[in-house]
Amino acid sequence: MKKYILALLVLSLVFACKDDNKEELVVEETIIKDYRPIQDEDLENAIIYEANIRQYSPEGTFNEFTKDIPQLKELGVKVIWLMPVFPISEKNRKAKGDLLVEDIKNPKEREKYLGSYYAVADYEKVNPDLGTSADLTKLVQTAHDNGMYVILDWVANHSGWDNVWIEKYPEFYTRDEKGNMMHPEGTDWTDTADLNYDNRDLWEVMTKSMMYWVAEFDVDGFRCDVAHEVPTEFWNYATKELQDQKPLLMLAESEKKDLFKEAFDMGYNWEGHHIMNELAQGTATINKWDEYMQRNAKNYQEDDILMNFITNHDENSWNGSVKERMGDKGQTLLAFSYMIPGMPLIYSGQEYDMDYRLKFFEKDTIPKTKGKTWDLLKKLGELKVNNPALNGGKNAATYTRLKTNDDESIYAIKREKNGETVYYVANFSKNRSRPKVNGMKGRLTDALRGGSVDFTEENRLDLPPYGYRILKVSK
Repeated sequence: MKKYILALLVLSLVFACKDDNKEELVVEETIIKDYRPIQDEDLENAIIYEANIRQYSPEGTFNEFTKDIPQLKELGVKVIWLMPVFPISEKNRKAKGDLLVEDIKNPKEREKYLGSYYAVADYEKVNPDLGTSADLTKLVQTAHDNGMYVILDWVANHSGWDNVWIEKYPEFYTRDEKGNMMHPEGTDWTDTADLNYDNRDLWEVMTKSMMYWVAEFDVDGFRCDVAHEVPTEFWNYATKELQDQKPLLMLAESEKKDLFKEAFDMGYNWEGHHIMNELAQGTATINKWDEYMQRNAKNYQEDDILMNFITNHDENSWNGSVKERMGDKGQTLLAFSYMIPGMPLIYSGQEYDMDYRLKFFEKDTIPKTKGKTWDLLKKLGELKVNNPALNGGKNAATYTRLKTNDDESIYAIKREKNGETVYYVANFSKNRSRPKVNGMKGRLTDALRGGSVDFTEENRLDLPPYGYRILKVSK
């Protein structure tokens, strides 16, 4: 078990003598605290950061990202999700569209295509383009030293075409009617070979590879790619084996509900994300969101967690930047993602107002100038981390939809826990609004702008188109 020195406490004891002379005895006490694997309570106020190491810096290395880990504390980040850190297969490597690297004749042109992170060549090696095993160990250690946890992106559904298993375990792979290995059916992932979970030996070997990263690098869990395409029974088996070694955070890239019963703590809020896009684009009213939340309340268990996001690596590269999809409403939806139940996600570059798509198969770089979004994320992070009314884990704060005078356009909610209350009110319309919100009252403080006011149900807010307010009850 690792030990961490938290502080040096100096205790001054003063003794008075008859002649009023004073003698000071200084005792130095070193408090040592064990590194604690992630616990359920850590998820309540957690913010997760998706680190695209290749694109995070011009160098594209672990070490360059590690330098910035202390800065992420300013945003309240508690979990760092590393996109795949494994070597990338060269066989059938994609360049662009349907074009493979091997189809490109110009050697210089060919060099710039680095392939998909999700075409894994070896499940137990580090991609040398990102750094060394020692560099990755330093990254994890630095995160732990800063009170953060690290989870790895795990690709269990398929591997690259020159993965070491192709030769060592050919029986692990799906075959077509002619007996040939095949890419995942119904996809354009031609740079990968589909794994067949009918073979129970695959379960053991795959789990052993996951265990390697826990044992050797002390990682704190896994984000599991297209988890719904892999049998739930496998995930139940693998998670039990892994959790016997150390408590872990398991995140599924899926909303499939039976994944939460045993294997996963958290899944993607995909449907919610798409509705957020529609709200920003004016193609849905807030009624659609209300219906979605009502379904979730019926279909999910109380301790299921969904990850909320307005961008991630797939959305950014393939569907557009936040600016493309949400225009000038991105800040409103970013705040929205923090206010609803669940865990908010920050994707590399989002914190720096990135307004372009990152290249997926080539080297690219995020901006590094702090601006409007950084400042908002700091304020949202402080509120999320410190106010239990925004808890979103397995013991989440309550969520109450408040009635207004215009429920199709005005979204008003109340979150409560441990005597704390936070309100979020947003105007999802093109017109300025002065909404009346039933049940919102008391001494209210603007959580982002400051200032307090005594509020009654007769008072009205003044919200511009797509404007919002976050208000907390003052004590």
